[in-house]
Amino acid sequence: MARPLVAHVEPAALAANLARVRGYAPRAKVLAVVKANAYGHGLERVLPALGAADGLALIELDAAIRLRERGYRRPLLLLEGFFDASELGAIAAHALGIVVHSAEQVRMLEQTALVRPLDVYLKINSGMNRLGIDAGDTRALAARLDAAPSVATLHLMTHLAAADAPDGLAEPLARFRAACEGLPYTRSIANSAGVVRYADIGGDSVRPGIMLYGSSPFAQRPAAELGLVPVMTLRSRLIAVQSLARGESVGYGATFVAREATRIGVVACGYADGYPRHAPNGTPVLVCGRRVPMAGRVSMDMLTVDLSSVPQADVGSDVVLWGEGLPVDDVAQAAGTVGYELLCAIAPRVPFAVHAPQREAAT
Repeated sequence: MARPLVAHVEPAALAANLARVRGYAPRAKVLAVVKANAYGHGLERVLPALGAADGLALIELDAAIRLRERGYRRPLLLLEGFFDASELGAIAAHALGIVVHSAEQVRMLEQTALVRPLDVYLKINSGMNRLGIDAGDTRALAARLDAAPSVATLHLMTHLAAADAPDGLAEPLARFRAACEGLPYTRSIANSAGVVRYADIGGDSVRPGIMLYGSSPFAQRPAAELGLVPVMTLRSRLIAVQSLARGESVGYGATFVAREATRIGVVACGYADGYPRHAPNGTPVLVCGRRVPMAGRVSMDMLTVDLSSVPQADVGSDVVLWGEGLPVDDVAQAAGTVGYELLCAIAPRVPFAVHAPQREAAT
């Protein structure tokens, strides 16, 4: 028998989450974010479920080219744009859109002749202080791009640093709107948290990411409250059961010591599979449909759980590490990280299973 750890992907759940995005932002075009191999889910695996999106956004040029080669014809936006002028030929040849976030990129576009002009999103720094031009340079750089033969259409965008915070909108939105005032270009503002708050943010297009995959962009608002459902469920089984006497420990470093006689379940999943090694005792795991606490240190190929509350559990019992019945955000919170990291960290050795009939995405 094969090792029982499998990452199950539900395309229908992804399609439902996309529909939820439409409900939050009914007036906006939707560019579904599929960077990092669709947040660890597998880009080609989830593509059929994204047929209702107006386009896709990602980081990786090679992945965007593969999408074109398999027939995807809707907009594809490179969220970090290009890194060198030598990439512009391939970008133009495959009709990709780009984010421009520096004056140097503007200069390279002005000086490069292309087989076809590009759709360009000029990114304005509204307080994230990573990528983006200074708000005061918006008009000058927009005018240069508008005049450049290499630019077909121009759009304005920003990325909100704290759209998930109650007081995280006023200052960055004021900065962005002041920079854009009077300019005739469409605007893209909202990430996942911004989509949920679209009524306050607005914009002509939105860029949902983590919410598409069923994880909440808010620390204090669970995904289910937002109408989202998990797309990935990481499933395994118990491969052994041990009985600890009071005072005995399990695993490396003896980080869990039994206070009384305790049954311990051994799960086929470890940090080499992408499960966080730093997850502490008490991190939730679902065994036989009930939450049990992790007990002991996560090792390379296994982790161990306290079976005190599930006496019926035995070798072969079903285990959910996250997903259906156990939100990835709950596991991430216990491990001191975010659901994004867990989903993106699934290791190549973990097999995937796709549920529900596959349909080709609209092109």
